[in-house]
Amino acid sequence: MFSKSKITEPIEPRDPVQTPPAPPGQGLSAPATTTAQPKPKAAPSVLSSDLTVRGNVITAGDIQVEGTVEGDIRAHLLTVGESATIKGEIVADDVVVNGRVVGKLRGIKVRLTSTARVEGDIIHKTIAIESGAHFEGSVSRAEDPLSATPGKKPAAAGDGKA
Repeated sequence: MFSKSKITEPIEPRDPVQTPPAPPGQGLSAPATTTAQPKPKAAPSVLSSDLTVRGNVITAGDIQVEGTVEGDIRAHLLTVGESATIKGEIVADDVVVNGRVVGKLRGIKVRLTSTARVEGDIIHKTIAIESGAHFEGSVSRAEDPLSATPGKKPAAAGDGKA
């Protein structure tokens, strides 16, 4: 019914005045909006080794840190370079640590390579720690490590002690 050549060929927009639509049951007609190409994936943002950022960094994309960040980072994929230092909380879907992190780290997939130096707690769904990595802190697994307070319930009103 469908051929590969028809899928990859661009569909020319039709002028409704000049070209009548196909009769019912004689093939599929697609609106012109279905021919839009998917957006190419953006390249990761890179903070070079000579850069120091004081403040929070937030992106929906990927980021590679080679310099110093003194603040929290939220990203889709965060790669901490060997010469990098991050002092703050990290929240990302995927985290690869090659350098130094001082602070809490929350990620769905967390990987500490042999050159990683982490001082802080790690909350993860899956974790890999290579031989040679230095880690001081606690490790806990959570189904949703990206939530603000996994596993904790807010206190009920009137529960405060005087």
